[in-house]
Amino acid sequence: MRSSHLSSIYREKFGLLADLYHLTMAYGFWKNGMADQPAVFQLYYRRNPFANPYAICAGLGLVVDYLQHFRFTVDDIHYLGSLKGADGQALFEIGFLNYLQRLEFKCDVDAIPEGTAVFANQPLIRVTGPLLQAQIIESALLTMVNFSTLIATKASRVVQAAEGEQVLEFGLRRAQGIDGALTAARSAYIGGCVATSNLLAGRYYGIPVRGTHAHSWVMAFDDEKKAFSAYAHAQPNNCIFLVDTYDTIEGIRQAIEVGYDLKKTGHRLLGIRLDSGDLAKFSIIARQMLDEAGHHDTQIVASDSLDETRIQALKEKGACINVWGVGTELVTGGTQAAMGGVYKLTAIQDDGPNWEYRIKKSEDPIKMSTPGIHQVRRYYDQQGRVVGDVLFQAADEQPHGDEVVDIKGQSTSMPAAARYEDLLQAIFREGKLLNPAPDLSEVRQHALNQQALFQLESLPYLTGMDRALYDLKMRFFHRETLLTQ
Repeated sequence: MRSSHLSSIYREKFGLLADLYHLTMAYGFWKNGMADQPAVFQLYYRRNPFANPYAICAGLGLVVDYLQHFRFTVDDIHYLGSLKGADGQALFEIGFLNYLQRLEFKCDVDAIPEGTAVFANQPLIRVTGPLLQAQIIESALLTMVNFSTLIATKASRVVQAAEGEQVLEFGLRRAQGIDGALTAARSAYIGGCVATSNLLAGRYYGIPVRGTHAHSWVMAFDDEKKAFSAYAHAQPNNCIFLVDTYDTIEGIRQAIEVGYDLKKTGHRLLGIRLDSGDLAKFSIIARQMLDEAGHHDTQIVASDSLDETRIQALKEKGACINVWGVGTELVTGGTQAAMGGVYKLTAIQDDGPNWEYRIKKSEDPIKMSTPGIHQVRRYYDQQGRVVGDVLFQAADEQPHGDEVVDIKGQSTSMPAAARYEDLLQAIFREGKLLNPAPDLSEVRQHALNQQALFQLESLPYLTGMDRALYDLKMRFFHRETLLTQ
């Protein structure tokens, strides 16, 4: 399976996948001799989406594809050359445009593997390299990681609510455009969905495709029985009948009758689909009718504006549903329309070899960035259970002490750990990809393993900084405060 659809579908370079101010800042860096100044940017988010205990990070495969094809084309340069400032003159001078046309991506990129369970304020991606390059890719990385992580996390919630029953992604018609639909299908698969209705996603990613038929199929015939029989004639090996076009109970009865005909030809009624009404009541009735008719292995598929909350509620009512088709609420994020990921400058070099740390200050602790160049270390106990994540300065090679300090300064001692792993891994070095992005099926399995690991977690899970990093952050915060008074 492919790791990304970007270069396959768009067949373009991605230099212009940026907000205008990234180009104006790039011009400013170039004009002031700062373009090649080494800098570090870190991408992270501030709150877990959907009030979930964690997020499933996703989108790294897209990022890798984007960075491998990062160049400005001749047409891009002509377009930038046509832009005007407030005085009607060219926004960018020709020397800068020539510089952009020759620009090649030369940054180091470290990232947490796609599919990993992650937490707020941890760097998912760290970019180190020339200031102009590291800055100009900000919006592209954010749009890929923010949306992918949002949908992968939503999918994980829906899948967990289904308690082992299959979840299908049915959101193409309600997604935010073509690319939104593809990225959502990819992310939903990572999060645990078993299939998609989106054929293009199936083609590019090898995701299994599933589907039934629409109400319009039934309405195209004189009656429901003829519609089901005609579908069975056309596709006897793919019969899942949508039974709620007119009268749901009568629809189930007609599906059962056509199911008898299918058995005579060596096929079977794979399922019926409920798309409206009281899904719990009709599924219970349908199960009884199907079993009495001898269709014990016929599945009941449900759709109709489902999400994790509604699935849980239907299960509590005893719904006899085997397969859940989830569309709008999954591919749009439902109750949360966007992920609040940010991309902040955390270190820069001026003339010497030493890094000068940078901080974005705020009276709101959650909006204050953390200075430095960070690594995330995850600890496990003797039984292999996760016990905590600690953010620390990568140059220190290990956290200082066993304190874990949150953004409000509250500290907790880390329980004794048997082993650990550092989550940020090298992806690019000086613009060269070190290893191909993993197969999407591997990413999905990793995400499922992570969900199982954190579902089993019974202890309070600790996340935060080591004491040395927190103290450094506070020193920078107060120093900057004094300097601005």
